[in-house]
Amino acid sequence: MTDHPQAVMLFAAGFGTRMGDLTRTLPKPMIKVAGAPLIDHALDLAQAVSPARIVCNLHYLAPILAAHLAPRDVLISDESQRILDTGGGLKAALPLLGPGPVYTMNTDAIWSGPNPLALLGSAWNPAQMDALLMCIPIAHALGHDHPGDFQADPSGRLSRGPGLVYGGVQIVKTGALQDISDPVFSLNVLWDQIHRDGRLYGLEYPGKWCDVGHPGGIALAEELIASADV
Repeated sequence: MTDHPQAVMLFAAGFGTRMGDLTRTLPKPMIKVAGAPLIDHALDLAQAVSPARIVCNLHYLAPILAAHLAPRDVLISDESQRILDTGGGLKAALPLLGPGPVYTMNTDAIWSGPNPLALLGSAWNPAQMDALLMCIPIAHALGHDHPGDFQADPSGRLSRGPGLVYGGVQIVKTGALQDISDPVFSLNVLWDQIHRDGRLYGLEYPGKWCDVGHPGGIALAEELIASADV
């Protein structure tokens, strides 16, 4: 078993209800931003760190996403019978992901700046950390009106509170998932356990990030991409 992540888990099973009519007949990861589906933006970042495996979970309108991913060398974690939330989805995908820590990545955000997975990989310290979350300072989080999810002490150790937005990308050890009996649960359950053990850490992203979980985020994300290309 290696201490460095060899696999990426992409979360793509959700209903995308905040998108309204846009997701009535299309899964949210297939919504286009700057001419490409959100899932392709995420895949580009994932493939750039050369993982041994990329796994994507599917539930809502799964055949559409599965057909799109078929040529992309992505393993599918099928949640067609029951959506499992982020923690349950990660646990169900472990046979495909393999042993050791993994990257996980939401597929409804656009990043402008360094590859967040590469930054996490460089900062990962498995002797000290059980999870390392990429966090966005409020001023750099576009399309997000929440006060934040976490606060960080000078060492980077996280606690709950306003100030930093979780950007949807992390490295996490998966062993403790076996201690959670409910098949449907959020990653927050795992993070709370890691926090109690003093091993929950965050890294501040030096670029900008846009939440594309709602319709207004599409235009904001396209503006962000355009400004990065200038």
